[in-house]
Amino acid sequence: MDNNDILIRLRYAMDMRDSDMIEIFRLGGITVTKDGIRRLLSKPQTSLNVSGEQKVLENKNRDLCDDVMLESFLNGYIIFKRGKQEPKPGEPEKPMFMMKDHRSVNNVLLKKVKIALSLTGEDMLDIFKSVGINLSNGELSAVLRREGQRNYKECQDRYARNFLKGLAIKYRSDQ
Repeated sequence: MDNNDILIRLRYAMDMRDSDMIEIFRLGGITVTKDGIRRLLSKPQTSLNVSGEQKVLENKNRDLCDDVMLESFLNGYIIFKRGKQEPKPGEPEKPMFMMKDHRSVNNVLLKKVKIALSLTGEDMLDIFKSVGINLSNGELSAVLRREGQRNYKECQDRYARNFLKGLAIKYRSDQ
């Protein structure tokens, strides 16, 4: 799953409008226009070759969302949902960017959406359960840990995809 796909799925799950996405990017420190949003949310073009296999073609009308842009969006989403948190006096400012490389994208996605929506561990387990994924509390804790900690486990695309699907079930059916 690429970063553009994550944006598309998160937008659908949370029923975000273009104007909301522009504001979220702005809160995360990135300026994006309405046309820029459409370019980020466009899907890659595919074609069938002679043997019937699908081949992904590069879409010239599509902007790629890199890791910094995605994490800026997620940071902006936290501010959008919860408000800006002022650091306490004498406390060092927390680092805004947690992604060290592309392998940690799914872990950071789960953590930051959890923070933005004020989800508990039980809420997250319920979201996973709604799409047929049964995780234990320990497995969830392992993907929410910081990279480098003892029991850290990399979150696979399958879990991130199903989490976003579960969010869509939870938040789109409530309306």
